[in-house]
Amino acid sequence: MSTASISTTPSTGKVVPKREPKPGLILATIVTCQLMLVLDATIVNIALPKIQTSLKFSESNLSWVLNAYTLAFGGLLLLGGRAGDILGRRRMFVSGVILFTAASFIGGLAVDSTMLLASRALQGVGAAMAGPSMLALIITTFPEGAPRVKAMSLFTAVSSAGGSVGLLLGGMLTTWGSWRLVMYINVPIGAVAAIAAATLLNESPRVQGKFDIPGAITSVTGMGSLVYGFINASEHGWGNSTTIFVFVAAVVLLSSFVFIESRSDFPVFPLRLLRNSTRARSYGSYVLLVGAMFSMFFFLPQFMQNVLSYSPIRAGLAFLPLTATLFAVSRFVPKLLPRFGPRPLIVTGTALIAVALYWLSHISIHTGFTTGLLVPFLLFGLGGGIAFSPIALNIMNGLAPRDSGAGSGLMQACQQIGGALGIAVLLTISTSSTKGSHNPNPKVNYTHGLETGLTVGACIALAVCLLSLTLRPKPAAASSGPAPVLE
Repeated sequence: MSTASISTTPSTGKVVPKREPKPGLILATIVTCQLMLVLDATIVNIALPKIQTSLKFSESNLSWVLNAYTLAFGGLLLLGGRAGDILGRRRMFVSGVILFTAASFIGGLAVDSTMLLASRALQGVGAAMAGPSMLALIITTFPEGAPRVKAMSLFTAVSSAGGSVGLLLGGMLTTWGSWRLVMYINVPIGAVAAIAAATLLNESPRVQGKFDIPGAITSVTGMGSLVYGFINASEHGWGNSTTIFVFVAAVVLLSSFVFIESRSDFPVFPLRLLRNSTRARSYGSYVLLVGAMFSMFFFLPQFMQNVLSYSPIRAGLAFLPLTATLFAVSRFVPKLLPRFGPRPLIVTGTALIAVALYWLSHISIHTGFTTGLLVPFLLFGLGGGIAFSPIALNIMNGLAPRDSGAGSGLMQACQQIGGALGIAVLLTISTSSTKGSHNPNPKVNYTHGLETGLTVGACIALAVCLLSLTLRPKPAAASSGPAPVLE
């Protein structure tokens, strides 16, 4: 069979060679890039003390090594998704990966805090350009049914486990080398991924239209304000004047965004995508579940190092059972979905996550690894592997190709907002609980705060479980057709 065919670009009419699709290699490229983007949100966590010493960060500015990336990534995702629809997903994907890779190299060369923070913000911009196109490329490469279920299961497994992989990798690189390696490691990965994407991918048909400038401005500023509000709340509290002002601004801007999009001929995010009740509830479930998950990734490494005196590498290795279980279970989801449908899997998975977080909420200064951490980590990996793929499929299934970029952009935005929201809310609750504990042993007080935060996280997961029970399954589809969805 020929490796190329001829196609005509709709925008220019120019005849260009069309590559024969290679789904396996395309999926490997997409998954590698997603892992790179997701783990970058946590890989620097363990390296922060050395970054602070090396670049003379103040205590108040150090958190911006994480926040600069999160803010740029979360704020620009909706715009990045729609830009892929209009300009071409292959172009946005490759451009985003190149920018992310270049920013990582600059960050590794940083000589002061300003240079590092600027590079982290640029990484976020590159991630916002590439991220939405990844899911959209999966939708356009793999037809509904078993092929897409398998691809989405692997993608969501990487998205879910990437945070724990980042903790392990960050600990290894920081201990055995330099904090700069957590930035440099993206360079060879990103370079290979960009070349592979440029070689393997065909350009997607472009949506005919123009950029919705008012919608783009209000989406970027509104999403940015929302993410910044959660970040500021985690640092300065919910009653802080800046926190209140930013949240009010976010409400005004996002309300304006909804008003503009309802009247735009070429919206940044078509509001009709939320008319599907399953998709709307799945977006909400994704926000809440990611918030519970990322709060665990935030709390537990600190508990292991500050209370149990684990080394950075040991703390990272402790998450390996969770990661391995999540990946292993996700491989079985494509076989389970046609038989049971999404609802039982989501309910079961979120229930297991709730049990795992509730178990972890009973940690103490005498907690042992096997019974205190290993078993709930295994439960969390089992639940995450079962639940995340069906939720993602409920979001993406049924999207028209012209809307896949916008739909995937909002899904990625939900991940960033969920992470920021989970950490902000549960950190505030944990800190308040710590201050309310008056034990003479500071480790006991600290652990008491974490217990409270993890208990709330368990309640969030349980809420998603209960929400999933309200979903009504459609009749099962034929085995050769798409997996059943919910409505």
